[in-house]
Amino acid sequence: MPWSLLPLLLPLGLLAGLLSGLLGIGGGLVFSPLLLLIGLSPHAALATSTVAIVPTTFGGTWAHVRNRTLPRKGGLAIAVGAAAGGGLFSQLGLGLQGWLLLALQAGMYGLLSVVIRSRGSLPAALEPRERPRDLVGLASVGAVAGLASGMLGVGGGLVMVPLMVRLLAVPVHLAIRFSTLAVLTASTMASLAFVQDGRALLPVGLVLGGMAALGAQWSAKRLNKVPEERLVWLLRALTLFLALDSGRRALQLVLAG
Repeated sequence: MPWSLLPLLLPLGLLAGLLSGLLGIGGGLVFSPLLLLIGLSPHAALATSTVAIVPTTFGGTWAHVRNRTLPRKGGLAIAVGAAAGGGLFSQLGLGLQGWLLLALQAGMYGLLSVVIRSRGSLPAALEPRERPRDLVGLASVGAVAGLASGMLGVGGGLVMVPLMVRLLAVPVHLAIRFSTLAVLTASTMASLAFVQDGRALLPVGLVLGGMAALGAQWSAKRLNKVPEERLVWLLRALTLFLALDSGRRALQLVLAG
């Protein structure tokens, strides 16, 4: 790792962690653009972002397991789907051009800016309600995390939570716990492939993820003080900005080629 980048990586990792703890994301939404900003190629930036997500999400997952708030069967189902998806899509992404990866990432960000809603804005028929967990559905949702981590360098939590709430009727707080586990599993599997084939800069990812873990722990404790509607609009603004930024970078690569 170029140690001259350390003064930049430490505060940026802390910022990503603060947003992660506040908004319930793995940090990839912030990591990827930051790594592109310091000059990494699209493949290296997305792979290193995935590595950084691992320590960011480990603490939350461990807390859920320790507190026994994560059902075993449901957790196993979504973890298996995430592991399979992370391993598969990390290999598929290697054959895609950098501009296409950024274009896909821009599309995901744009979709997120549209689908993010507060619980109060959901139709009554879609309100989360208790019912037996759909294990096949959870495994499929976990595969979404694998797609997001393996190809696009983001955890996918902002996609998985709405899917679980809307399609599987999983209560919001449980959906967040399942999502954290799935992101951790998918990013771990994808990171192993990225480090092995040399795409990821391991020291950079660990520095970012370590600082993010500290920031996430601090901001997560203050999450309940922020109104839900304000969180939703902050998420929309962030994902819309990142969609435009990734799209701009993809267009630049196409024109340069």
